[in-house]
Parts: sequence; structure tokens; C-alpha cells
Amino acid sequence: MEGAQQLHFVVADTGIGIAPEKRELIFHPFSQADTSTTRRYGGTGLGLSISNRLVAMMGGAMWVESELGRGSEFHFTVWMEAASANAAASTSAAPDILRGVKVLVVDDNQTNQRVLEGMLKRWDLEVGTAESGEEALTRLCEAQKAGEPYQLLLTDLHMPEMDGFAIAERIREARGISPAIIMMLTSAGYRGDAARCQELGVAGYLLKPIRRCELREAVARALGAQGQKDAIPLNARGGLKDVREPGQSLRILVAEDNSVNRRLATRLLEKRGHSVAVAANGREAVAAIDKESFGLVLMDMQMPEMDGFEATAAIRQKEKLSGARLPIVALTAHAMKGDREKCMEAGMDGYLAKPIRPEELDEILEKYSAERRKSDSTPEQVLS
Repeated sequence: MEGAQQLHFVVADTGIGIAPEKRELIFHPFSQADTSTTRRYGGTGLGLSISNRLVAMMGGAMWVESELGRGSEFHFTVWMEAASANAAASTSAAPDILRGVKVLVVDDNQTNQRVLEGMLKRWDLEVGTAESGEEALTRLCEAQKAGEPYQLLLTDLHMPEMDGFAIAERIREARGISPAIIMMLTSAGYRGDAARCQELGVAGYLLKPIRRCELREAVARALGAQGQKDAIPLNARGGLKDVREPGQSLRILVAEDNSVNRRLATRLLEKRGHSVAVAANGREAVAAIDKESFGLVLMDMQMPEMDGFEATAAIRQKEKLSGARLPIVALTAHAMKGDREKCMEAGMDGYLAKPIRPEELDEILEKYSAERRKSDSTPEQVLS
């Protein structure tokens, strides 16, 4: 392929490994290395088959190298045409106001740190990192003493020991730290945060996950507004419009065996102001409901050990004694005719197909938040 280059990707894990006789089988539709009814590791058996076909359509190949008990390495190759110099420049071009700006990224999550660092360096900012509020304050002081102060502080709001607001307070009170532009990143906004940002002089309040173009625009606007007395904190994507009143927030249990899906669902829910607990299978979900009160359960149907149907049946059986009813919404990768009816017959109250569409999730959340508000506002009956 003229002008094209072959890219080789490797995805490694430290899991249970795959037996030699199973390695080719796992690329076939609906095939898994572990096919027992109560298998420990879940999945539909479609992912590798679909991936293999996509790679083949791109002129590449996919294979696996594995050792039982030590994990696996999945390899795939694809051919890509090299981008022209003009195209590469247009995708990475950043406003001149960003180039050379010294920024400190503060986040206790190293993955988030690396992602933000990569974005900012792409736009020619000079990036430093810190994993805690104390480390951030130390770096700010050291840079100030060296005569090379940070011009921008980009910090996560929710961190242990010292959160983003506490960092902003310390900067405001401290001597010897320059009044750097401060921007907050948060996965869960709450009413009153915008006012708090304005009180502390925070220039931006951004909801995660944030798109690259949104971050670039927000940083450029904050730098451009520097020195303006009446600047209003920037809220990317409308910021606080998704925040719920305290009475509307739900405690939600997400039962899902796939860790990526769990994280995605958690972020979507926290972004909307709800608190989240997670379970990796049906047994964990039933145990969590025995220990804690929830306003809603998002229940994956395909899980190891105990699937969503079995877990729902166990929950409904216990409710016959208590008289209560916990709303359970099915999460499923299947969207075939009759699936919704099957879930409802199993005792579910709703149905969400994966990948989750935000507008459908919002409808369900609004429904049960409204029921919560109605329940909270109903006066208790006084028995004579």
C-alpha cells in the first residue's frame, strides 16, 4: 500500500491466561475460553470476533500470545495512510496564547494526569504535575522562588485530604505564591460550586470527561480573560445545568461485571449529581442491597456467578416480606425484539440498551428522581 505505514498494537493483561487449544476458538462468534454456566469471567463472546473482522477489513491481522496463570497479550496490525504535513498541523494547531504557558496539573489519579498532560503538551504548554494538594503548593512555592512561576493551575476538585477548593483557599491566603489562574475539573458538580468558584477567584469549572477541544477553548479563554475584574467562572458544556438539587440526587447501585462499563456508568451518573456504588456480579448486588438503601439499581443482564435475571428474582423474593419495591433497570448489550418484554417479566422496571445513550439515561433518572421528590413531599399520615 503506497504511502501507508503498518501500526502494531499490543494489549496486555495479567489475567488467568488462555489454554493453547482455546486460542483460535475465542475469535469465533459466541465462543469463550470458559463456557461453564457459573463461569467466573463474563462477556458475550462477540467482542473478539467483531474486533478480528474490523482489523481484517483494515488489511491487518489479530492474534494472541498467552500463558496459563500469567496473562495474555493480544496483538493486531493495521495499515494507515500517513497524514500530510498540512493535515497534521491543522489538527494540533493551538492558539498563540497557549504556547509557552507554564501549567501545573493536580490530580490524584495518574491516568487522568497523563491524559491532561498529553493534551496540554500537544498545544506547546510547559506542564508540571502533582498528585496531591500539598505537593501542588510545594511546587508552586518552589517555582515562585526560582522566578519561574506557574501561570495556570489545573486541578481536580475531588481529592483526598485536600480538595481543589482547599488548594484555592491556601493559594489565596499564602504569601509567596503567585495568583495563578485556577481551573477546576470535576466529575460531579453540586449546586453552590459556581458561587464558591467565584468567591475564590477560580477562572474555570469544567465537568469531566472533558473533550480536547473544550479544554483548549476553556484554557485559552481563561488566559485571555486574565486581569479582568468581573470575569465569570467558565462552565464547559453548560457546567452546572446537570447538577441536581440535594433532594433529587439518588443513591444508585450499578451492577456490571465489565470494569470499563462500570467506570463509564459511574461517570455518567456522578456527572448528573448522583452518588454511586458498584457491584461486579449479581451476588455482590444482592449483598449490597441487603446492607444499604438505594433509590435505583442499574442491573447488567450478562454477569458471571449470578446474572441480572437471577439477582432480580432474589431481590423481588425478599421484597415479598418487606413490602417495599426497589426500582431495577436492566442494562443489556442485546437490543433484539422481545428483550424488553423478557426483562419486564423478570421483574425489571425499565430497560437500557448498551452503549448507554445519555438522553435515555436522563429520562430514567428524571422519572425516579421525580418519584423521590413526590415521596419526600407526601405528608406522613397520623394514626389516631
